[in-house]
Parts: sequence; C-alpha cells; structure tokens
Amino acid sequence: QVQLVESGGGLVQAGGSLRLSCAASALSIFSINTMGWYRQAPGKQREPVATVTNGGTTNYADSVKGRFTISRDTAKNTVYLQMNSLKPEDTAVYYCTTDLVRRGVLVATLGTYWGQGTQVTVSS
Repeated sequence: QVQLVESGGGLVQAGGSLRLSCAASALSIFSINTMGWYRQAPGKQREPVATVTNGGTTNYADSVKGRFTISRDTAKNTVYLQMNSLKPEDTAVYYCTTDLVRRGVLVATLGTYWGQGTQVTVSS
C-alpha cells in the first residue's frame, strides 16, 4: 500500500555530514501523517532516530539531538534527515517508515512499512 525509497547513505569520516532522503508513494486513497527514520546497527535492535508529523512536529532520539534534523516536503511525501557531526556510533542501516491514514482514521502505524534501508558508515 506504500512504497518507500531511501537514498543518500555512504561512508563519511567522523565529524562529517550526510543527508538522507526518502520518497513515499501510496495509493491515493491514503494520506500520510507521520514519517520517520529508524536505524539498526549490527547486532542491535532497530531504534527510532527522528519523526516528523504533517504539522511539522518533530521528535528526536536523545543520541542525535542537536546533530540531526528531520524535515519533509509534504506535497512530495518526501522526508529528509540531515546528519551533522557524525560519530562512529551512528554507523547503521537507516530505514524510512510512515503511517497511513484513510478518511481520518489511522490504518497503519509507523513501523508497518519500511524502505529497503541505506547504509551509513562513519569512520573514526
């Protein structure tokens, strides 16, 4: 019901920056309220990084506050993650996710649909 395509990962030195993008395409009967980024490091569980609602409300994991900025282009159903001052512990596969709303009712929560993921590697 929704396709998510991420891009923008790569290899960067500690202190560097990367910008991730995720384009969501859903059937026209659905709308999207919240979009977000999660990440999963080797041997660890997937964890939330940042979310942004249709109204622009943002939330961040404590570990990225002040360094990462989430934004979205609502008209394009695209979400971005600007990552600055990257640290080796930010190394992970980053995944995009969205919720889905139909006629004002939430029909799919964040984490129901995932993109393919994009690798971010930060070298020390």
